Amino acid sequence: MSAPNSPMSRQSGTLHLIPVGLGDAPVDSWLPADARALAARLDTYIAENAKTARAFLKQVGAVRPIQEITIHTLEARTDISQLREWIKPLKAGAEIGLVSEAGCPAVADPGARVVELAHAGGHTVKPWVGPSSILLGLMASGLDGQRFAFHGYAPVNPEERAHQLKTWEQQSARANQTQMLIETPYRNGAMFGTLLASLRGDTRLCIARSLTTPTEWIRTQTIAQWKQGPAPDLDKQATLFLFLAA
Repeated sequence: MSAPNSPMSRQSGTLHLIPVGLGDAPVDSWLPADARALAARLDTYIAENAKTARAFLKQVGAVRPIQEITIHTLEARTDISQLREWIKPLKAGAEIGLVSEAGCPAVADPGARVVELAHAGGHTVKPWVGPSSILLGLMASGLDGQRFAFHGYAPVNPEERAHQLKTWEQQSARANQTQMLIETPYRNGAMFGTLLASLRGDTRLCIARSLTTPTEWIRTQTIAQWKQGPAPDLDKQATLFLFLAA
């Protein structure tokens, strides 16, 4: 039997981790019915972007008027005392949704801090099935899916970016490890150019653009092959870059 004050003995609410869309596509093509129904009935959310969260709630058909749904805006600099205040209702058995701006919450996302606090409080954390650009891109790349690393963003400075890409390529060669990164959409062209200029000709590079949307496009070629053809159209489109050194 649990001790009276142990986490297992408390009335615990649930923090629901709900993926949102990666782009303009019908919600039933990327979110299972059970997850849509759950998302539609919740009345409290913690969201990286309130505007995106409201659009998501319209997609899933929120039961309540959206203006009656509480949406806390989560930023990387949000104070931990504020996060504790937001999840305090979990102690009374409440349910709270956590959503990212796109894809899965708490993966390359500040929501991980909220999940950490929920675990520390002994609350239930429930992940729901939905789109993850990282996993979808890795699945479709044909690169090593056993060993991989997601780095987020590379440095903005061109020289630093080139140096970092070469370092990741060396790491890839040593460990046979797929390297993954993203870029701000309007800088995708610059990133693509730096990849071609910095990586070896026999390194395989996958471009995964606008996943799950009507303009989805995925292709894997060696750097040498990419140099022989026209650059793909990546401007202002969410893109995942993956590469594996020979």
